[in-house]
Amino acid sequence: MLEETWDAREPQNAGRAQAPVRTPDPRRARIARGRSLAALTAGLSMVLVPGVTFADTGAVDPGDTSWILVATALVLLMTPGVALFYGGLVRKKNVITTMFQVFAVMLIVSVQWVLFGYSLAFGPDVHHLIGGLQWSLFHGVDGDPNPDYAGTIPAMLFALFQMMFAIITPALLIGGLAERVKFSSFLVFITLWATLIYDPLAHWVWGIDGWLRNLGVLDFAGGTVVHISSGVAGLVAAIYLGKRAELGSKRIQAHNVPFVLLGTSLLWFGWFGFNAGSALAANGLSAEAFLTTNTATAAAALGWMLVERLRTGHVTLVGACAGAVAGLVAITPAAGFVTPAGSILIGFIGGILCYLASTFMKGKLGYDDALDAFGGHGIGGTWGALATGLFATTVVNPAGADGVIHGNPHQLLVQLAGVAATWVFSGLGTLILIKVVDAVMGFRVTREEELLGLDAVLHNESAYPEQLSADELERLVGPGMSLAAARSEIGASGDR
Repeated sequence: MLEETWDAREPQNAGRAQAPVRTPDPRRARIARGRSLAALTAGLSMVLVPGVTFADTGAVDPGDTSWILVATALVLLMTPGVALFYGGLVRKKNVITTMFQVFAVMLIVSVQWVLFGYSLAFGPDVHHLIGGLQWSLFHGVDGDPNPDYAGTIPAMLFALFQMMFAIITPALLIGGLAERVKFSSFLVFITLWATLIYDPLAHWVWGIDGWLRNLGVLDFAGGTVVHISSGVAGLVAAIYLGKRAELGSKRIQAHNVPFVLLGTSLLWFGWFGFNAGSALAANGLSAEAFLTTNTATAAAALGWMLVERLRTGHVTLVGACAGAVAGLVAITPAAGFVTPAGSILIGFIGGILCYLASTFMKGKLGYDDALDAFGGHGIGGTWGALATGLFATTVVNPAGADGVIHGNPHQLLVQLAGVAATWVFSGLGTLILIKVVDAVMGFRVTREEELLGLDAVLHNESAYPEQLSADELERLVGPGMSLAAARSEIGASGDR
């Protein structure tokens, strides 16, 4: 119905002989039409889709919901950040494969999580080890809050937020097996790993009645669930696969440092959603986690740079980026439990430990963790989880516990139990899965395929089609030929 307004030019007490003038208001007419269309749409929805009901969402807090929607998007942004970070670290003949592996994880887990992954991780408890399948296909996961997990945001939003954690965790372990695996085997392995390793572990630590949660393990945003699990899995994969064919060659180095910096920047930015979003509300605890995340990251980068300068005589941008990521990892389990001062110590020490693990320890033990998944995430997550037992305080988070320096040494023992359980479960589980996949379909590419480059062999693509790599140049003109002779041999294409 077209709404109308009284013309103010006519007095309200005018005589009956002269009726007031009424003129249509276009703005109100548009509003009325919009309301009518909305009502019609809602009515048709009820008629055409009778199963749809409109839940009472009175308990949903708009501010909290808005923040977690943003945080969910921020955490998803971390996955392309990993793709750029890892893609810059590998050789250019393997950059597409590495980025594609990360992207494929996003595709697989996004579907797996809705089908049954969320239910296994957060569904009704089964013997303190796994969730039941009652919430498969998000059955019962709707717009109403689930007070067991987050009382002021829709249960569906909580599930979406947790999906982003489930996506990035398998993506991180790619660093341990980079440049060596068949793409088809990788897809099968990741599907199994997300289902049989990540989902149960998430239930242990975060699910209602999970046994590590009942034990009192503190993990604010995933030090054990995300980083130790992926880091240890990366180590197991690296040891099982063996070293890359050209390990030790000068050709094995980061091919695109700007990619590494861009990936680090996206990770740092997205990590605010990862950690601060884990407060599951727009409140002071979220702000505390935001602050401690930023502080620890900067401190870790400085710690890495200091040790790198003392050990090698110079600092590198790749090293600074790796240090920043180490700080992000180390603060993850502690972000909502420690003070800013504690976060500086966690970050600074974490940067030093991860540097030593990624250089000195890896060299001494001889494993080829190509992109330091273990050195950054396994060691950083372990330190962060234990440091939570040192620096946690109920002044920051009354729902947590005090750590050693606040008079509660028991919490460190609890954290140690959580770390040990995660190491054993992820390590043994990953080894079994790799062996099964390898036995059924093979896991590692051949030496010849590795030397040619996985981008060309597996995907028939090149990130830099106008350029020839050193390997390609040598295969084209023969070993031992000088660059000048090679250019002469190639002819018109020599300027590539």
